[in-house]
Amino acid sequence: MSHPVSSSRVSARLPVFPWDRLEPYKATAAAHGGGIVDLSVGTPVDPVPELIRHALAGAADSPGYPTVWGTAALREAILGWLARRTGTVGLDHHNVLPVIGSKELVAALPAQLGLGPGDRVAYPEPAYPTYEVGARLARAEPVPYQGDPTELDPTGLRLLWLNSPGNPTGRVLSAERLRAVVAWAREHGVLLFSDECYLELGWESDPVSVLHPDVCGGDSTGIVAVHSLSKRSNLAGYRAAFLAGDRAVLGELLGIRKHAGMMLPAPVQAAMAAALGDDAHVAEQRARYAARRAALREALTGRGFRVEHSEASLYLWATRDEPCWDTVAELSKEGILVAPGEFYGAAGERFVRVAFTATDERVAEAVRRLS
Repeated sequence: MSHPVSSSRVSARLPVFPWDRLEPYKATAAAHGGGIVDLSVGTPVDPVPELIRHALAGAADSPGYPTVWGTAALREAILGWLARRTGTVGLDHHNVLPVIGSKELVAALPAQLGLGPGDRVAYPEPAYPTYEVGARLARAEPVPYQGDPTELDPTGLRLLWLNSPGNPTGRVLSAERLRAVVAWAREHGVLLFSDECYLELGWESDPVSVLHPDVCGGDSTGIVAVHSLSKRSNLAGYRAAFLAGDRAVLGELLGIRKHAGMMLPAPVQAAMAAALGDDAHVAEQRARYAARRAALREALTGRGFRVEHSEASLYLWATRDEPCWDTVAELSKEGILVAPGEFYGAAGERFVRVAFTATDERVAEAVRRLS
């Protein structure tokens, strides 16, 4: 008799969880006498800013159910930040939607949009693996693309992902390029989602949102931007993110997510509103990351690495023109753990992604070992 789950295992549609493959190298790095320097996962390590913790604690007495749409105060804070930071115009409360971290959204989106067999979901390569996961969970066809997405065949293409600044490459798309993609998507009736979670972390260029009037003409029809507070505010543990854009798309998602109970905890909503209302802590965190980035970049190039793109985000996309696992293995012997580029698609097989999200002390130790 077969197990009731075995005949329809959803997990069988998905690739092997990539980080499990890194465990042996993590063990090697951890055995180093000076301890591991983990530059593989881009997880924040700095303190949650005091004003955000204060807001969270102040909302701790929240016995009732929160709403999926979020409080009016949160929606107002989102709109204020969008106008201030991305230059958006003409948006109201129906153009925004809080979500439980951006990864959940990316993984669930194709299914929540009603996509399935015969539909195609395109995403850049190399890329964050969850774009593919979302397509496969919905039984849609994943379509990785390199270069210009306007060269894709639009037949059956229902969802197009952009990611600027990109993970893992740190590549930034110009306003001109974004404008061309928006026009193409609208011409072919393709829904465009732009993952902009690293928008606040531009180093050698100033990232532009797909919602900027220079890109979308002040009209959010057919486009949605995805934003996260994980990186800019050290809130990865809070699972705080939001969508902004086409009100019809967000209204549909809101209706579905109401039925599924996909709501941010009320204290997190209060903390999120406080975080979006304050720019000072973002500038302070940017300064930390800028110093770490500069130190690691110099150490890597001194060691013979070439850094490509990396003009934004929390990563250095580095290569020595060798298979990525050879690089991972060599660095692990020195107690340094990095992510193999292969995790992000075949286009990354000769690169490694180096996160500069470790503490100042650990970054300094990595620089010492690389020098």
